[in-house]
Amino acid sequence: MTKTMVEEAEELVEAEEQEAVIDPPDIDSKYRLIILAAQRSKQLQRGASPRVDLDPRRTKPTRIAMKEFEERKVDFSFTEKERQDAAPAD
Repeated sequence: MTKTMVEEAEELVEAEEQEAVIDPPDIDSKYRLIILAAQRSKQLQRGASPRVDLDPRRTKPTRIAMKEFEERKVDFSFTEKERQDAAPAD
């Protein structure tokens, strides 16, 4: 028996979800977390889809962003300048 197009599409979505491994770096301070959450909140306000199971009509974008970072659902990286700024002075 052949697969329907819906079944094939569902398998493709499942395969993509398994391949999309998000491994963001550890957030080293509460201040950096606030900056990152603010940036993600702006994305959500501009129409980005939440990556956690919260109702965007009932939950503020900042709460959604914080939950996404708590569950490590957002991928990001630090630039070289940010790393230098975070390094302790000699």
